[in-house]
Amino acid sequence: MAARYSASVTNRQTLPLLWLLSDARNDAGLEVALHDLPQGSGFVFRHYHLPEAARRERFEALAARARSCGHVVILSGPGDWGVDGHYGRPACWGAGLKLATAHNGDEIEAALATGADGIFLSPVFPTRSHPGAATLGVMGFRVLAQQSPVPVIALGGMTRMRAEELDWPRWGAIDGLASPNGA
Repeated sequence: MAARYSASVTNRQTLPLLWLLSDARNDAGLEVALHDLPQGSGFVFRHYHLPEAARRERFEALAARARSCGHVVILSGPGDWGVDGHYGRPACWGAGLKLATAHNGDEIEAALATGADGIFLSPVFPTRSHPGAATLGVMGFRVLAQQSPVPVIALGGMTRMRAEELDWPRWGAIDGLASPNGA
């Protein structure tokens, strides 16, 4: 299956503004969350908790739902599953968009050196994924993000309310978009 990036994203917008990342803990709400996202949002399929065959089956169902809503579909990890791009380490990137993860300036530089089209910068706020971990905070995030020539997506403890506080155009969430208490 061919990548659908060009069909899902307008010429004026290099990457979607809003991103939903999948995880074991938000799995039950993903179909509804994908439906509720604005058309043209991004969906990053992770689901690391599943065995490979079950992971692929769940991917197919969620990717179909995401595409029916006009979203960009990104795969975390290796594989050519007809996605619009890949998320994570450069070693796992395939065709399409290349979305890196970064937590500091050195990791932003490394992402840029490997040709990232966009960077998920985290954690901005405290998260359930990494309880007690240091966070960038609003100012730390903005200082780092403004140094990047490619789009930066805020991640880590993000909710709609925190996105307003951060006042940054691109953000993504796991719990903050797929759970009743996050939106």
